[in-house]
Amino acid sequence: MIIDKLKGISVILAIIIMTGILGYAMIEGWPMMDSLYMTVITLSSVGFMEVHPLSGAGRVFTMLLILCGSGVLIYGISVITAFVVEGELTDVIRRKNMDKKIAGLRGHYIVCGADQTSRYIMDELSKTKKDFIVIDKDPDKIRSMMKNDILCIEGDATHDAVLEKAGIKRAKGFITTLRSDAENIFVVITAKRLNPSLRVISRAVEEESEQKIRLAGADSVVMPSYIGGLRMASEMIRPSVVSFLDIMLRSKDATIRVEEIDVPIGSPLSGLDLGAAGILEMEGVSVVALRDKAKDTYVFNPPRKTVLTEDHQLIVMGDISMISKINDMAIKVTQ
Repeated sequence: MIIDKLKGISVILAIIIMTGILGYAMIEGWPMMDSLYMTVITLSSVGFMEVHPLSGAGRVFTMLLILCGSGVLIYGISVITAFVVEGELTDVIRRKNMDKKIAGLRGHYIVCGADQTSRYIMDELSKTKKDFIVIDKDPDKIRSMMKNDILCIEGDATHDAVLEKAGIKRAKGFITTLRSDAENIFVVITAKRLNPSLRVISRAVEEESEQKIRLAGADSVVMPSYIGGLRMASEMIRPSVVSFLDIMLRSKDATIRVEEIDVPIGSPLSGLDLGAAGILEMEGVSVVALRDKAKDTYVFNPPRKTVLTEDHQLIVMGDISMISKINDMAIKVTQ
């Protein structure tokens, strides 16, 4: 890394300066200040005259000092020039700004791995306006995400320090899509240990690994091969339904989603029926079901007279902007 190179150059330059000071002091018998001054003007090649006349040994020492010092200085200048010209300075500034944003996040999502699956996850989180951070070990992938203003961290997700930097204790959800089931299990264990209340979703490559990943602490396990098989079967036997879902998920004109909305303690919606709450009259959104969280039961297409309580969770489908309005209505506590 460029910073490491600059640190190395600084150390070598400091050694050369100390060598110059000690050399002039020992060879010529000069005071420390005169030796330092002579070393600096020699290395900088400003062309000033010697502090005192040099002996033969002093001239040989000066020539060696010029060769060594000039080489280090030229290399340092080339590194700094490359640092600016190649855009690494911009990357450093962008990294610092990104770290500040990450430090300020609350209730965000963490995605481990930047593979093809993760790209779809990132795309969906972006469309639904969710804050998220991506962790990956590949510096090229990290650089690419930074250029696209995607919050990301370079590192190993199995390390506590990396997850803590991603704000895992403040996060709302955690998704791991690493290549091997063993890696995913280890990451799930690490994440759950740092934040036991975190909702964790993991990918599983092998079917037999699903139970192991759940035992490690994952709240849900997704197997891409299983999902892909169901999708192919659905394309064959219910193509219209699949086409509708594709339009809903991939439409560029509108973002239609199925979302869940909680009725928290102190919500203005608590105690109102669906009709009085005005949700059923809102255009562009429909209440698909009502979940009783205490009993873990669902009522599909709930009637207008259903009274909302703090145990309820609304399952709605519609434009994401309208869903956000309902969510704001639910969480706005009356002062």
